[in-house]
Amino acid sequence: MVNPAPAPIQEAAPAGPTWPPFAVAWTAFWLLMIGVAVQNEAAHGSVPLWMPLLWEGSSCLVATVLVWAGWRHAGRLDAHLPRPAAWFLRALAPLPLVAPAFVVGVFAIRHTVHAQLGVPYTHLAWGPLLVQESLKFSIFYGLFAAVLFGLRSSARLAGEQLRAQRAAALQQQAQLLQLAQQIEPHFLFNALNTIAATVHDDPARAEALVTRLGSLLRAATDLARRPQATLAEELALLEAYADIMLERFGPRVSLQWAVDDNVRACALPTLSLQPLLENCFRHGVERHPGAVALKVEARREGPHLAVTVTNDVGSLDSTRESIREGVGLSNLRQRLQVAYGAAARLELRPQPGGGLAARLEVPLNPPLPGMKAA
Repeated sequence: MVNPAPAPIQEAAPAGPTWPPFAVAWTAFWLLMIGVAVQNEAAHGSVPLWMPLLWEGSSCLVATVLVWAGWRHAGRLDAHLPRPAAWFLRALAPLPLVAPAFVVGVFAIRHTVHAQLGVPYTHLAWGPLLVQESLKFSIFYGLFAAVLFGLRSSARLAGEQLRAQRAAALQQQAQLLQLAQQIEPHFLFNALNTIAATVHDDPARAEALVTRLGSLLRAATDLARRPQATLAEELALLEAYADIMLERFGPRVSLQWAVDDNVRACALPTLSLQPLLENCFRHGVERHPGAVALKVEARREGPHLAVTVTNDVGSLDSTRESIREGVGLSNLRQRLQVAYGAAARLELRPQPGGGLAARLEVPLNPPLPGMKAA
């Protein structure tokens, strides 16, 4: 038995900038900076190689601490992302304090290491040094803020797109469920009319039809609670419906099945095949007193699942008006449009030797979670 509950739409966490990729890029940047400094000093041979390692390493260490702190608190500014000027104003507001802190931190590390090694460390006077290094750090800080703004903006956009897609999927599922459930009373009405036509002439046959109808409606009700079903489930329902109709019309109607087993697990809108066969009975069998041959075919055609229901009587002109106004096919067209847009098609074709073919094409998709192939 299939699960009557609709398959839930899985919610994903909103997209956001992740720390590991940025950490890799950050590490690569500082390795490049340290490598360039060491290579430059090695070419000139003016100082031992441990000095450029210390200089760039101390800058890397202090900058990493500041960047880590800024990254942790970047989420507080996300509300201002739609207004870049406001975002940058707040992001750069700590710069007058952060820049001197960076300079003091870096040179404190350098002086400490030099003192431990007993090697004097000379540089500009503290006043000019603080101004020069603060300006250099400000450029670096501005570039970091620009990168952070890009990352946070991209993450926000991705999150909004994900939420929009999730909302659209929920709306689509609700619409499909409504349309699928709409077909139930229509289907019941037509099935009861079929049984009513036999009550007076053959009560025993009518009783058998009622029993079959009960089983059929249970299966139809279960399927109608889900927007999609597998082809195997749809065919089982279609066979039950065909049994009722064949019981009514007796030996003058023959039905042939030609189904490729490889497509039985494919998904398609719930209760989408019954209207096709019903159309054959209403506009073919019921209007033609002689023998009628029906055929149901299902196979893969390129990227599509193609299901065709044919009868060898009737004409397109005689059925076009009632087909356009019929609940079953009209409902099915709406569901195809909601679920697939232009990727699905429902059409009626005249047969070369006479009769009509109702053809349904949907993208060849696997079943939704929770669905069974048989």
